Amino acid sequence: MTLASPTLVAVIGPVEPALLTAWAAHYRALGVERFRLAFHFAEHVPDAWRRQLLDTAQSLGLPTGQVSTGAWHEHTNTELRDSLREQAGPGWHLLADSDEFHTYPAPLSEVTEAAEENGWAVVRGLMLDRVAADGRLALWRPETGLDRAFPLGGHLTHRLLQGDPRKIVLALSDVAVASGNHRAPGRRPDPLTLACVHHFKWRAGVLDDLRRRVDRFSSGAWTEHTPAVRTEATRLLQHIDRHHGRIDVSDPRLAFRHVTLDRLPDDWAAEAARIHAAWRPPRQSQPGSTISSPSP
Repeated sequence: MTLASPTLVAVIGPVEPALLTAWAAHYRALGVERFRLAFHFAEHVPDAWRRQLLDTAQSLGLPTGQVSTGAWHEHTNTELRDSLREQAGPGWHLLADSDEFHTYPAPLSEVTEAAEENGWAVVRGLMLDRVAADGRLALWRPETGLDRAFPLGGHLTHRLLQGDPRKIVLALSDVAVASGNHRAPGRRPDPLTLACVHHFKWRAGVLDDLRRRVDRFSSGAWTEHTPAVRTEATRLLQHIDRHHGRIDVSDPRLAFRHVTLDRLPDDWAAEAARIHAAWRPPRQSQPGSTISSPSP
């Protein structure tokens, strides 16, 4: 059996140093001891921002040896992630973007132990988008905390953007995982023990990232495999324009309600299993591509 704590594998974009700090603390509290990280900075990222983020990572004791720059092609994240997984070696790999904070139905050690005992090589999760109480794409301060700054959780990604909300959150090292960590082809994990993937993407600055994606992918400056990333970004931008710069947290389809990182949302097992089983990609998109990949 492979019961050592999983190695966290992640490709980090130019996020706020405070978010990286909160992210590392969250996973260390879950029992993660080893990190395999790559940092990628697209051409528009100022050198000062890059240096500040790498200095923060170093101060946190996170590895900063693998740093790349340049265009954020659709395949960039996958190639970097797979290289990190090779470096991580055998055992369980925890896969989480820098804006994704997992909450599990049991301690992490028990989740991986149960998976091995039942012959599951992967553990799945489902995304829950976190937003400010009034739907603004808000700045936040470390002293405020993510739960207070973004207290609402709902289903923005798949019900509005038509993106894939399914996530592979844990995978044994020999399991291939698709782009965006959405699928592990040929693997069928337990559908009743889905982790909650709290998705803190909808912060100040994200609109510039989305507009840049649309522009760079449309022009061919960044290579895409399907139009899914562009179309999902466009849906969000159009929604924000219709609602005067905010996400409509009152829309009942999106099911926003108060949630916290320290426990699963009420009735999460049934809700997540139902969404996971019913979700299908829209015709114009392909499974495995979604707006939830790290921000370029």
